[in-house]
Amino acid sequence: MNINMLSDEDKMPMLETTLDNLREGVNVVDENGTLIFSNRASADYAHSTVSKMIGSQITEFYPRAALLEVLRTKKPQLDVKIEHDDGRKYVVNAVPLIINGKFKGGVATFRDVTEIENLGQKLELLKQELTFSKVDDAFELIVGKDGSLKEAIIIAQRSIGALGGPRHSVISGESGTGKTLLARAMFYFAKKIHVISEDASFIEVNCAQFTNPDIAAVEIFGSEKGAFTGATEKRGLFELADGGVLFLDEAHALAHYQTMLLKAVESGKIRRIGGRKDIDINVIVIAASTKNLKNVLLPELYQRLAQYEIKLPPLRERPLSEKEKLLNCFIENYEYNAGDKYNVKLKIDFTNEAKGILLNAYYPRNIRQFRDITYATIDAAVPLISDVPASKKVTAVVDINHIPFYMFESSGSDGVYQEQEEPKTIESFNFDDSKMDREEILNKIIFTLNEKGLGPRKIARVLEEKGYDIKYYQVAYRLKKQRNSNI
Repeated sequence: MNINMLSDEDKMPMLETTLDNLREGVNVVDENGTLIFSNRASADYAHSTVSKMIGSQITEFYPRAALLEVLRTKKPQLDVKIEHDDGRKYVVNAVPLIINGKFKGGVATFRDVTEIENLGQKLELLKQELTFSKVDDAFELIVGKDGSLKEAIIIAQRSIGALGGPRHSVISGESGTGKTLLARAMFYFAKKIHVISEDASFIEVNCAQFTNPDIAAVEIFGSEKGAFTGATEKRGLFELADGGVLFLDEAHALAHYQTMLLKAVESGKIRRIGGRKDIDINVIVIAASTKNLKNVLLPELYQRLAQYEIKLPPLRERPLSEKEKLLNCFIENYEYNAGDKYNVKLKIDFTNEAKGILLNAYYPRNIRQFRDITYATIDAAVPLISDVPASKKVTAVVDINHIPFYMFESSGSDGVYQEQEEPKTIESFNFDDSKMDREEILNKIIFTLNEKGLGPRKIARVLEEKGYDIKYYQVAYRLKKQRNSNI
C-alpha cells in the first residue's frame, strides 16, 4: 500500500509507531532547545518517560547533545561520538529542522555504542595486563608517577598495603583521566606484596551500563533459580572477585542497590537475589566515578568505600612534559602494532608544529581523547597496508594537515586551545582595508587575531559571525603558510 493512500489522520499514528519501535533514539527540538518529540528509546536511555521529556529542555536529559551545536550553527553534526556523564557512549547524527524554508530547530538520531566501546577497552586492558605482568612495579608504567600523580600513587599504595589489611578506596576524576589504569596497577601491586594470591581475580564492571537496576543487582550479587521468571542459578561479580579486587567503574550509577552493597562491604557477606543464605566474600572494592560520590552515595556507604580517596587531575592540569611522554607512548604503541600485526617496520616523526597543536589542545575527555585524536592523526599520515612497499619499511612525517580538526569540533569543547575570549567585534582593528581584496582582508584578520592570542577555532568563530565561511583547520593552514613565509 502506498503511503499517499493513507489519510492524514492515519499517517501520524503510523509514524509514531515506527519511531517508537526503533532501537535508535530520536529527539526533535525547537529553535530554543525545547523537546517537541522523543521516542521510547530516547526516553529509556535518559531513564525517563516520553511524557516527562516533551516540553523540557534537552539539556535536562542530554547535557552534551549534538543538537545544541545544530542550534548554534544551523549546520548538521554527523557521526558525532558523545560520552555522557553516566558513562554511556552514543554516535549521533543531528540535522537542522527546516520547514517551508525556515529554521525551526533540529532532529537527532543516535545509537548506544557503549558495549562496542567497552569491548575495545577490554582488548586494551588485555594488553595492559600482559604489560603489567612483565614489570616489577606496575606503577612505573604510569606517566606522571613522580610528577602530577605522585600523591595519588602514594595513597593508592597505602590503601593496598596498610598493616591493618587492605582498604576499600575511591578513585575520582574526569572521564579519561586513567582511573581504570590506576585500579589495575593497584591490583598488581597487591599481588606483588602478597596481599592477594597470584591467581586472584580483577573483576571490572561499568555500573552505568545497566539501564535496568534489577539486571544490575543480578549481575553484581547473583541469583538463585526461580527467584524470578526465567531466573537461573548465577554467581555474581562479588563471588567471581572473591579473594581479589572488584572494580566498580562509574559507581555513581549504584543508586538502586546501595543498601545491598553497604551490607557486602560492612559484613563481608552477600546474598544472591532470591537466595536465603549469606555467602562469605573477601573482596577489595575500588569504586571510581566522574562525580563526587560523597554527594551521590548513602553517607554510610561512602564512608565505607572512601577509606582512601584518590583524586586524578584532568589532562589540562598536567605539565607539558607529561603530555609529551603520553604522546610518545601513543607513537610507540602505534609503531609496535604495525610491526606486531603486519610485520611493518614503521618510524613516525612529527613536525614541531603538528606536535605543538596536539600537546596544547584542550581535551574534554582527557587522555582517552588525546590518544584517539593522535591515532587518527597518524592514520592520515601513514599508508594503507595495501600500499606498504615490499621492504616492509615505512617512514611517515606527521604534519598539521594530517590533524583531524573535526574531532576537536565534535568533542563538545569550547575550542582547540585554552585561549582568551575572542573580541566582540573586529571593526576596531587598526589597518587600512581600502586597498585590499577579500582574501587579503581575511588573512589580515586571521593574523591579527592570532597575535592577540587566539587559536584557529576561536578565530573561525569570529569570522563566521562576520559572514566568512571558513573552517578553523583552514585558518590553521593560513597561519602555517604565513609562518613558513617568515622563515
